[in-house]
Amino acid sequence: MTTIVDTVVDVDGVPVRLTSLDRPLWPELGFTKGHMVDYYARIAPQLLPHVIDRPTTLHRFPEGVDGPHFFQTRCPPHPPWLRTQRMWVFRSGKDVDAPVIDDMAGLLWAANLSTIELHPYLSKTATLAEPTAVVLDLDPGPPAGLLDAASTALDVKHLLDELGLASAVKVSGAKGVHVHVPVTGASYDDTKTFARAIASYMAKQHPDRVVDQMARAVRAGRTFIDWSQNDPGKSTVAPYSMRAGRYPTVAMPVPWDDVAAAVASRDERSLRFTPGDALDRAEREGDHFESLLTVAQLLPSFGGR
Repeated sequence: MTTIVDTVVDVDGVPVRLTSLDRPLWPELGFTKGHMVDYYARIAPQLLPHVIDRPTTLHRFPEGVDGPHFFQTRCPPHPPWLRTQRMWVFRSGKDVDAPVIDDMAGLLWAANLSTIELHPYLSKTATLAEPTAVVLDLDPGPPAGLLDAASTALDVKHLLDELGLASAVKVSGAKGVHVHVPVTGASYDDTKTFARAIASYMAKQHPDRVVDQMARAVRAGRTFIDWSQNDPGKSTVAPYSMRAGRYPTVAMPVPWDDVAAAVASRDERSLRFTPGDALDRAEREGDHFESLLTVAQLLPSFGGR
């Protein structure tokens, strides 16, 4: 059987060059760049709506997960059809034109650069100063783990429900959980203040297992609710993006009921997804983050209690 290593594919009339498809990204598992490109092509219907029209940071691994890697917001050399966005919300003097992944051609272009992870910003190109969501990044400090973060996520959801706010959740594909709250008409100052108030309140209510301070020394055995992600200079891993851990995983949206079931049964495995798992679930259940694309809600005033 002949293995295709380099090729040009036609994507809706756009030629996209794919190279070194046999390069191992996870050498021990034999998972190649070709396997990753195939995953991104197949998951595109679910992933693209969440990155279209958003500047995106590329987390690239040119030699695979065991080699050097880097986050790249400044767009590398690119074909003329790929759109970029000047990040004028960054601090003065930091002039960066970020790539914007608007379609399948752009997604495959990024994957061909050995971009394992896609990290879009929380705002869109025309409204860079207005985030479309609050993100609470729940990061467990060892020996706390994924199920501890999931348990805290359920507590956060309960509080958001009391505030009348819809939310969605994804496992990060690493050790944490991300809670997303779609918003409209808010600035980054608004969303960051709100996220910090939520984190502070949760830390006061559950001081034995939740912390809102960044210092790693205080995180041991507790889940840090990272409110600082709500900043125009920070990006968050996209739903359905692959992650570059010991083995290929996916930042996967899940129903809240699945989070509750995993916590109740202490079944951590049910909250970990390989690319194959992600494709199977997306085909069966659709996009559990779809509400983030349609829900418009204002942030209430919340200063903790």
